[in-house]
Amino acid sequence: MRTRATVVTAALLLAALTACSSSSGSDDAAAPAANDSGTPVAEPTVSVPAAHQGDDLKAAVAVYTASYFAGDADTAYSMLSARCAKKIAKDSYADVVKQAAADYGADHAVGDVRAEVSGSMGRATYKVTGLPKFDQQSQPWALEGDAWKYDAC
Repeated sequence: MRTRATVVTAALLLAALTACSSSSGSDDAAAPAANDSGTPVAEPTVSVPAAHQGDDLKAAVAVYTASYFAGDADTAYSMLSARCAKKIAKDSYADVVKQAAADYGADHAVGDVRAEVSGSMGRATYKVTGLPKFDQQSQPWALEGDAWKYDAC
């Protein structure tokens, strides 16, 4: 139960951070506002600071790692990049994740996470609590749509 709570909490964190990076606006098809001369005024654009993109990547690392060690193959597999998903069948990956959960248990949070983001590519460096052999240096991640995907295959 504690494992599921950890995965759910991490997923909610990721969802909240992803929602923060989504563009906001109305779906109204109204014409742009006009200035005093009657010329339409362009809507301001909102860009997400690079530091926030790193926060999203850090959250994705936390969710992926929690689901991996919890044996939650559905969540972990859904976080693979399209490139990696083509290389490994879901059933084979599920076997790996379930074995990791059996061998190491679920309580291995990530710590000391550092994320470097450049466009749609990211690199994550982090430690896995209690399992130093799983610590990562510059692990590749890819931004696909609005979600970071594990790309170290």
